[in-house]
Amino acid sequence: MGTDVLDSSELTGNPVDKGRFARLSAGLARLALALLALVLVAAMIVPTNKPGNRSPWQGPVEGPVDAQGRAVITPDKPYDEDLALYDVAIARIQKGENYYDFIVAEQRGRNYPVNPGIAVRLPTLAYIDAMLGTRGQMAAAMALMLAIIAVWWRRLGTDGGRVQRLGAALVFVGASLQLNRHYFPLHELWSGGLIALSFGLHRIGRNGQGGRWVAAFIAAALALAIRELALPYVLLMAVFALWNRNLRESAAWIALIVLFFAGLALHLSLIARDVLPGDPQGPPWLVMRGMAGWLVNIVQSSNLRWLPHFLAGPAVVLMTFGWLGWRSRSGVAGFLLCAGYGLAFMIVGRWDNFYWGAMIAPVMFAGLVFAPRALAQLVAAARGPVPN
Repeated sequence: MGTDVLDSSELTGNPVDKGRFARLSAGLARLALALLALVLVAAMIVPTNKPGNRSPWQGPVEGPVDAQGRAVITPDKPYDEDLALYDVAIARIQKGENYYDFIVAEQRGRNYPVNPGIAVRLPTLAYIDAMLGTRGQMAAAMALMLAIIAVWWRRLGTDGGRVQRLGAALVFVGASLQLNRHYFPLHELWSGGLIALSFGLHRIGRNGQGGRWVAAFIAAALALAIRELALPYVLLMAVFALWNRNLRESAAWIALIVLFFAGLALHLSLIARDVLPGDPQGPPWLVMRGMAGWLVNIVQSSNLRWLPHFLAGPAVVLMTFGWLGWRSRSGVAGFLLCAGYGLAFMIVGRWDNFYWGAMIAPVMFAGLVFAPRALAQLVAAARGPVPN
């Protein structure tokens, strides 16, 4: 059976298990604790609602509201206009139309930017949803959610019953949004779920031995075909495969990246033929929102949105940090994956792009189960060597 648990050489021989932090001096560990405490306090203060949003307890979280804060839906300003556009695309494909024959005009007519071409979604999900229909989409969403829970139940089984049970429950909380029918046309919902499935299936080997990656590769390839925002995950898997000298696996990931860019170039060329000289340039994505961008994206794209911001914000931080408490090379990958997307959300993406957080939110919940262990290990390292 493939495994990626840490080698014995990577664990401390100290009676107090410091885990990954065993090599840290007491001073560095104390500094790390202080920085973590500072980030947690900041996360308690920073709002986790994008401007204009409100708590889900008050109804829909965005859109026009009346004087009492209730959502107002009008024919010319429907709630979730993005989803309305994707619903129309699905309906037109079901009537036999070609996606690239109508999508630019349809998007322009709804005052959505078509320049740059990347503002127009890849057609993969529209064709899948059109083929499946409403019942098929529900069945696929149920199957994906159950598959995510099942693979993580098995994945966490090596850490004992308590971790397995709590971890699987947290994964369920993260994956349960897959069943929200309203969001079926949303690309990030499916792509993020497939990333969670892929990461749960993946086992990191060494020198081409002891790993399992083919099923994870297939799930990741579909995630990337649906939404290009899955590319950071694919890049991370390629880097880990190269780092561990898994040559066949790394070659597969690199080939997927090359194929993706070729497909993206074709997509952009098909969009460009219908873009008019007068089409305005879309607003920039380089916005530099800082910590608020990270927290808003994750909280508003997950069930954390039901929590007050002083709890939801620190939960995001602990979900990310917690991966360092997992005695597995996948723990490092999980931390880098969540922290990497978090850093990207701080730099790139407007407030109305908060749903990008759905790309990584389902994966993050599993990290929370390891947070107490990671904290205990860092505290042990901060105390210094235990005298004999």
